[in-house]
Amino acid sequence: MTAGPARPTRLATLRGMAWMVAAGFLFCLLNTIARRLSQELDPFQTQFLRYLAGLVVLLPFILRTGLAAWRPHDFWGQGWRGMVHTAGLLLWFWALPHVPMADMTAIGFTGPIFIMAGAVMFLGEPMVRARWIAAVVGFLGVLVVVAPQFTGTGRGFWSLVMLSSSPLFAASFLITKALTRRDRPEVIVAWQAITVATFSLPFAMAGWIWPTAEQWGWFLITGLLGSAGHWCLTEAFRIADMSATQPIRFVDMVWSATLGWLVFAEVPATTTFAGAAVIFGATTWIARREAVRR
Repeated sequence: MTAGPARPTRLATLRGMAWMVAAGFLFCLLNTIARRLSQELDPFQTQFLRYLAGLVVLLPFILRTGLAAWRPHDFWGQGWRGMVHTAGLLLWFWALPHVPMADMTAIGFTGPIFIMAGAVMFLGEPMVRARWIAAVVGFLGVLVVVAPQFTGTGRGFWSLVMLSSSPLFAASFLITKALTRRDRPEVIVAWQAITVATFSLPFAMAGWIWPTAEQWGWFLITGLLGSAGHWCLTEAFRIADMSATQPIRFVDMVWSATLGWLVFAEVPATTTFAGAAVIFGATTWIARREAVRR
């Protein structure tokens, strides 16, 4: 009878949470820029160029260390991860121009529910009741935020499209967790850029418009932000239980609401603040509990 994977230490869990917070901030910056670009260009083209830029950003590191250092141990796993992630991204980018920043992030918060369920069922992670309580309470806060979308605002359809991407992203992140057992975070990030750009290209060509010089510059910035964000995300998955890192993602609501106000003049509704209060309560509670759990 073989022993299961070693449980992460308390310090590793807290470090994983910190990496998750950093990843959330970077992704909120990325989503802000991508949303602006998707309002000017075809959303699927925006998706393709964002991941192509991510690969361009990594090329100097790949060439400096040699291609052999970036060859994955699980080539087929990288391909499946890229295919599943691309499917989620197609739905996400399709809805991206039509969903406000704060609501976009709130919808994305449904992912932890799928991730924690999958981590228990497929990765053998322990079912810690406190994590589930925090996730469920945080999800109730998300419902407070998104409920007005379905009361005649006209954005309900796009919210549902974006919501349907969450199970696909959850599956992608579960594959990522499995890949971290054999491949380094930077290798996983590089192959995500390669596979997603490859699978996205046919959809991008249908509505292709050549970007301006300024838009190319913004795409390079998205490449930097995306690569850095996915590295932080992968590092969090590597050193901590996935189910432990998920509730802390709810802090992204602050970043997205602030950026939506600064860039798009989107003033969050009262329900957004109410939902954020519930989310913060759940996040703070689970973070303190994980800090003292042995």
